[in-house]
Formats: sequence, C-alpha cells, structure tokens
Amino acid sequence: MKGYLVATWKMAFESIQKGQNLLKEGATIHKAVIEAVKTVENNPLYHSVGYGALPNCDGEVELDAAYMDGDTLGFGGVMGVKNIKNPIEVAYDLCHYKRNSLLTAGGAEEYARKRGYEFSDMLTDEAKMRYEEQQKNIDMEQLEAYGGHDTVCIIGNNGSSIACGVSTSGLFMKLPGRVGDSPLIGSGCYADSEIGAAAATGVGEDIMKGCLSFAIVEKLKHQVPVQQACEDVLNEHIARLNRSGHCPGSISVIAMDMDHNIGAATNQNAFPFVVGDMEGNTVLYIAINEDNKMSVIRPTQAWIDAYEGD
Repeated sequence: MKGYLVATWKMAFESIQKGQNLLKEGATIHKAVIEAVKTVENNPLYHSVGYGALPNCDGEVELDAAYMDGDTLGFGGVMGVKNIKNPIEVAYDLCHYKRNSLLTAGGAEEYARKRGYEFSDMLTDEAKMRYEEQQKNIDMEQLEAYGGHDTVCIIGNNGSSIACGVSTSGLFMKLPGRVGDSPLIGSGCYADSEIGAAAATGVGEDIMKGCLSFAIVEKLKHQVPVQQACEDVLNEHIARLNRSGHCPGSISVIAMDMDHNIGAATNQNAFPFVVGDMEGNTVLYIAINEDNKMSVIRPTQAWIDAYEGD
C-alpha cells in the first residue's frame, strides 16, 4: 500500500476523503490532517472522539489530542480538557512552541479561550443515556477501549513533510483526570520527516508501556520495511507484557514511511483502517490477526455491511 493519508478505523473514511480533496486543492499537509481529524471530532456518531464521546465515571466528557510536525519535531498536546470543540486545533497551535507545548485540563482550556477557539457542550443525549445505563457496572481494572473504533489517528505525507494528529475521549467510564497514550509524544504518535510516522489506538496504559509509535519509527530509521516494523514492534511488546504476567487490552498501530509505504498491525482479530492512496482514492483495508500472523486485505462488501463498529 502507498498513500498520502492513513487513518485508524472505518469511521475515518469521510475524513480521509476530505483530506484528499484538500491536498488536491493545494492545501498543506497540516491543513489536510487537521481538517480530517476535525471531521471525526465533529461527528456525534463516533463515541470515542469529540462531540458525542462517552464520558468518564462522573458523567463528564474529557478529551485528549496531540499533533506532531515531522519537519520541526514540534509536538503539541492537550489532555483532560472539557468542552473544547476541536482539541486537535489547540494541539496543532501548541506544537509551534519550544516550551509549554503540552497543557492539561484547566490550563489548556484557559489557553484555548484566550486564543479564541470554539467551546461547546460535548455531551450528547445519547452519550448521557449510555452513561446512565452503565453507571452501576464499573470495574476500573477491566475498562477496555471502545469496541469497533477508538482514537482517531491520521498520518499525512506530501512527499517532503510528514505529520500526525490524534484525538480521543479515552476510556469510557475512566476516572476523572485519567490520561492515556494519545497526547503523549512517542506513545500516541510520532513523526519525523527524515524517516516516517506512526500512531497507536487502543488501551493507552498498555501502549505507553512500550512507547509504540516511537519504537516503530526507530525501526523505520534502521531500514525495516513499514509493515514489518508495525508487526515486529507490536509482537515484541505483547511478548514482553506476557512475560511480565500482564494480559494486554486491545492495541492497533498504523505507520507510513517517507516513500508513502503504509503498514498496520493489531492484536485484535480485525482492525479496519483507511488509506488515501496515490491515485486520489479513499480505500478501506483490514489488518487481520490470525494466530499472531498478520495479513492486510480489502474487505468484502459483505464484511462492510456486517461491520457494527461505527
């Protein structure tokens, strides 16, 4: 696979189409990535990102986002923010600073207000209903990433520059203030325009234990092909967690090198991801894990029709 854009989950299909169209119109890779992420953030149908996201155990939506510019290695992130309509915009803003580029909760919200970013009530009636249904059945040690889709991660590469943006509401019913891998450089995402970029989705606590995005880019640095890099890093990490006696939750990764080659891997049965390819098409793929053997295929229409993740 080769492409200009790659994103986690089937929910990113329309966002990648938008990014592709922006690139055709001459937009920067940063504009394409940010607007693509915003498309998912703004869609209430997706309960793991932005508006309509499922809340924490107190019934409040807390959002995390990050952006990394592969040219400058500039990184910006916000964590645990409430009611910022598009956290990815604030993360991109912050990636231009040498200091104070990662802000939390009230500090990030105050910064966003001063900079004129839009605020909105992010809790929808549907999300509130789901919260009320699950409120009495919380086991904090058994929380799992949202089934079918999770963090939106989008990597863009225009041939000379690469960048990555991620956005999430984290685990449904998480403790207030809990932060996963998404807004942390090297775990949720990493981009270097001399090498490539990678991003992760799934249970943040397990992803952080291996700084998986940075680990994949390091493999690319040493000329490991991108698909192999994704598989090797994930398999090595799962093996290490197993040796420690820890059974990891869901983990999936995507990556792209500077030659536009794309890879993906998962410890789940199937992980859908979307590619904006070199011909301008938007294509859905699935990474399939069968007994720790990875394959990447185009899904059949029957699979797409049966998919209930989004």
